[in-house]
Parts: sequence; structure tokens; C-alpha cells
Amino acid sequence: MAESVPSPFLTRHVQPVPGVVKCRNEDFRVEEVPLYEPCGRGTHTYFTIEKSGLPTLEAVRRVAGALGVAPYQIGYAGLKDARAVTRQIFSVEHVDPDRVAALNLPGIRVLNVARHGNKLRIGHLKGNRFVIRLRRTDPTRLGDVQAVLDVLSKRGVPNYFGPQRFGARGDTWQIGRAMLRQDWDECLDVMLGRPGPSDHGPILAARQHYEAGRYDQAAEAWPWVFRAERRTCRVLAQTRGSRARAFKAIDKALKRFYVSAYQSALFNRVVGERIDALDRVWEGDLAWRHPQGAVFSVRDVAAEQPRCDRFEISPTGPLFGYRMSQPTGRASEMEAALLAEDGFTVRDFRSPGAHRVKGARRPLRVPLSEVSAEAGVDSHGPFIELRFFLPSGSYALSVIREICKSDVTGDDQGDVAPEDPAA
Repeated sequence: MAESVPSPFLTRHVQPVPGVVKCRNEDFRVEEVPLYEPCGRGTHTYFTIEKSGLPTLEAVRRVAGALGVAPYQIGYAGLKDARAVTRQIFSVEHVDPDRVAALNLPGIRVLNVARHGNKLRIGHLKGNRFVIRLRRTDPTRLGDVQAVLDVLSKRGVPNYFGPQRFGARGDTWQIGRAMLRQDWDECLDVMLGRPGPSDHGPILAARQHYEAGRYDQAAEAWPWVFRAERRTCRVLAQTRGSRARAFKAIDKALKRFYVSAYQSALFNRVVGERIDALDRVWEGDLAWRHPQGAVFSVRDVAAEQPRCDRFEISPTGPLFGYRMSQPTGRASEMEAALLAEDGFTVRDFRSPGAHRVKGARRPLRVPLSEVSAEAGVDSHGPFIELRFFLPSGSYALSVIREICKSDVTGDDQGDVAPEDPAA
């Protein structure tokens, strides 16, 4: 697979509308829509919080500390970025709702509480409502913005994984690919070395030390939040550069993330290759039933295409794995050819380097609903405000990039990422 493959746009016929998001937290608002409502009884307390400038896991840590429980006891349905104002639902067991309602924490407000019978789990989420203000843009281009939204509303939003899926340098998928090849040198070189233009300060120094074989100094240079990098460099120093032993020191969850990033990169390639046929099913496709998510094989295109036109079903792409359901016909040939470019088959996802990834199917498009756009001006200048709903597992950035025709739409590439089925 090419090292950098741009993801094509569905709305190429509409000229780019330049702009940025997240100039301020308040310019990016997200509200979770729950999969179900709390029933009003049970040992678990569900509570909706509004947070600003905090990632989900930091909010979890602060809430847990204030309630005197461990962070793992806090349930949540999805992850949200720090550069936003977000409303999301948490849960905690055996804590009085009045204690939760009384929480007063910096950057966090408790909006409501209710009892329920089970812990909130990842994926217990219908979707997210977004209110996004596009800044540094020309409000007179509102017509072009609406033209993009009209296409996306009718044909669907390309279900690309966003750039935050691939890390700050966009290279986590390369580590996952190297893991499948059991190429530990490549894994560590990408993870710890190869300084690039996005590396600065201590991170740049750490990568330079690694490249020079100064593993002790590299371990000290990595900022403390890069625990895996620090630990891996220490093992390299202790074992006189043993790559195999250093790789074993990487946490299993992080290894799974790297392989998942490679799955995501391959999926994005499939979306890109089928971009002009996202709303067309092929014979042998595995189609996704909206909204339930059941997958079935398309045998009669003439019978199924009208359902696709009504957005009842959509073609799917691969999150490759050794137990993934596979299509037949044209879709199967495309997916097999994509893996073959990197020298793999689906069986390789059962190798020791892949950590036995089972795989899944993911729709190539997602529905866009509750859509509106309007131009305005406030004390911070002109803007175009977008409002829409996306189902869980999809990225608001996929809508923004179709408007701006750019993968970089703000000072921060991170976007709100509802729980990812590939994670």
C-alpha cells in the first residue's frame, strides 16, 4: 500500500470552501444521543455531564477522584475530544445520585442524574448531534456549503476513519503493518525514530537519540505521557538493543491499537476506490442494514438497489481479520488485491504479530440527518454554522473535509470520534 494515499472526495464537483474549526472550544459542540434512557431504578447512577477543554478520559479521572472510586468504575459510551464543548453520559455504581448531582469540578458540569440497572458500556450510543462553526471562511459561500450537505444527505457521508485514528504523525498504521510482517526493526523505527517535520522539542530530541543508538538518553527525553516509548527505550538500553525483547515490552492494548490503525487505513483505501459508488451495491457485496447493522450477501442487485437508494442498506468494506465475513465477485477481488499489495492475505491477521484480529465489516457510508447551515457573525467574526446528526462510529470531520476539501480543518486535527467499531 502506498505510504500516503489521499482520500478522494464525494463532492469533487463543488469548489472548496476554505475554513477552520475549533478556533474556540465553543465552536465545536457535541451532544451524545443515548441508545436507551435510564429506567429510573437500579444500583447504577447515570449522569450527563457538559465538559469543555477536556478529553473524555481526563474527565473520567476527575469524576472518579471526586467520588472516591477507581476510574474503571466510571462507565461511558464513547470518546470525545478535548477541543470542544461536549455533552456525554457517564455511569457509576453504588454512589448516591445526590452526591453525583452535587459534583463541582473545573471544566465539568453535571446536567442530570437518573438510576439504571446496568453499567454504561462502550457502544451504548445511538449517535451524536453536532453544532459546528466554521471560521475564517466566506459566509457568501453558504450556497456551496448547502450543495455539499445536499449531496451528503442524499448519498451518504464517506465513512472514512479520521486522521486522529493514525496518530499525530499519521503513521500508526505503518507500525501495525510492520507487526503483521513481524518486522520488529520497522515497528520500533517508526514508533521511536525517523524524526519528521511534525516533531519538535523533547519529542524531536528523543527520536534523534534513538536514531543514534543513545537509548538511555532517548528514554529520558520522551515526555512522561509517552510511557510506552520511555519503557521501550529503557528495554533497548538494558538489552543492548534487542529489538525482539523491546517489542515484547510494548503493552498489548497499544499493539492492538497499531493493528487496528492498519485495518483502518486499508478500509479507507476501499472507501476511496468505491467513492463514486458508495450508494451502489454490487453482486456479491456484503450489505449493511441501517440502523441495526446486520450484514447480508447481495445476490439480486435489481432487488436490493432500491433499498440502497432509500438508505435502508449500504455496501460494506473490510476491517480485515481472519474471521471476517468476505464478499464474493468484484468486491472480493478488490479487497484481495488491496491486501496483496502489501503481501498479505486475511490469514495473516491470525499471525503472532497481528494478535489474532478477528475482523468485521463496516459500512462505506453513513446517513447524515437533521441537517442545516446558516451564515452569521458574532464578536469573534463571521462564521458558517453547521448542524447535523451522525450515527455512532462515524466522524464529524468527514463532513467538514467534504466542505473544505482538506484533511486539516483547524489548529487541531483531532475530531470528535464516537466509539469506533474497529477499536
